[in-house]
Amino acid sequence: METVIISVGGSLIVPDTVDTGFLQKFKATLDASNKRFVIITGGGKTARNYQHAASSLAKVSEEQLDWIGIAATTLNAQLVHALFDDVHKTIVHNPTKKIDFKEKYLIASGWKPGCSTDTDAILLAENLNITKVINLSNIDHVYDKDPKKHEDARPIKETSWQEFRALLPNEWSPGLNAPFDPIAAEKAAALNITVAIMGGDMNNLNNYLAGKPFTGTTIR
Repeated sequence: METVIISVGGSLIVPDTVDTGFLQKFKATLDASNKRFVIITGGGKTARNYQHAASSLAKVSEEQLDWIGIAATTLNAQLVHALFDDVHKTIVHNPTKKIDFKEKYLIASGWKPGCSTDTDAILLAENLNITKVINLSNIDHVYDKDPKKHEDARPIKETSWQEFRALLPNEWSPGLNAPFDPIAAEKAAALNITVAIMGGDMNNLNNYLAGKPFTGTTIR
């Protein structure tokens, strides 16, 4: 049975409050699939709210902000873990540690300061010898420029890692809002991992899982 890694953006799990409707559809879509899944959760609004609060209250380091974000990913991972039945009992926190699971689902959270769950997803792919990762977020495509700032921004259907990395900042920072973490992009390019970035529409995800045309960006 094929194993697929899905990095679920916290913006889908907790856009403002927990989106139970999305989680119900997410579970139903994966339960109906004949694949196994490794699911890693982002921190979402919870992470950013706490990070902003910490920064407003004290002079905090980037490492402290990262640990706050990681705690939010762990909370979301625990929530997603509770949804599924045939799920490995332990949530993965270290994506480089030997992993042995036989269940349909394995849930993971953020790991350590200095990278996002995007990087953790790529590390999991390397660890488990998986060459394809799905990134679900609140955007349907990667664009050639920020669509919130530029009306002429164009969606990209397919691109190379070299071209994609040119669109990203050079460094990771806690709370960075980018289609894919630059550190993760660099590592994915080195490992020849293909990443599909798409929005939270479950019919669209189902099309991708079934090998049908889908709305999103493929980076390879």
